[in-house]
Amino acid sequence: MSKSILTKREKQVFELLILNKTTVDIAKELDISEKTVRNHISNAMQKLGVKGRASAVVELLKLGEISL
Repeated sequence: MSKSILTKREKQVFELLILNKTTVDIAKELDISEKTVRNHISNAMQKLGVKGRASAVVELLKLGEISL
């Protein structure tokens, strides 16, 4: 099994994002701050070399990191 690009937490955040959860929803669900959620999203986008959440989701789907 290949190593994941994202941390477990970054992956959790994106799995919730594709369920149409807001940053606030995700923060509550994972018991972390909204800033931490945004940091996870930002870090993941940087790793993927994309700008924007939608582009990150598309890339993660292509890589098989997340699924719909």
